[in-house]
Amino acid sequence: MTTAWAGRRGTAARRPRPRGVWIASGIGTVLVLAVALGAYLPLVGFLGGVTATTAGLVPFPFIRIALVTLLGVVVVLALLSWALTRRHTVTSVFAVVIAVLVSLAVTAYPVVTIAVASADRAGDVWPIVTELWQRFTG
Repeated sequence: MTTAWAGRRGTAARRPRPRGVWIASGIGTVLVLAVALGAYLPLVGFLGGVTATTAGLVPFPFIRIALVTLLGVVVVLALLSWALTRRHTVTSVFAVVIAVLVSLAVTAYPVVTIAVASADRAGDVWPIVTELWQRFTG
């Protein structure tokens, strides 16, 4: 005697992914790409150009920025893939929101790092400028 129930004995029945998971994952991917292409890349290009035109007066800590960027890419990709594989929309939305926030933090990191390094460099430059001024004025 075969029943419809007998065919499911060896397999675990899974719920299909809700449409909200697909929508949240798609929106998250678009937002992360928009932040990366519309904010991060132009910002890093601008800051690199400023460093080049000031002959190194404005420092560009390339290694730190590259490491934070790589770490951010790994975390964002992990969060987006986690969002895509969830079976609950709320969990997926939560992962997408965290992924977008991480991408914004990675975008802000070069600005903060260069601002702090420039402030330190300006603190080193000011005593030299005052000493030169004193020598010039007598």
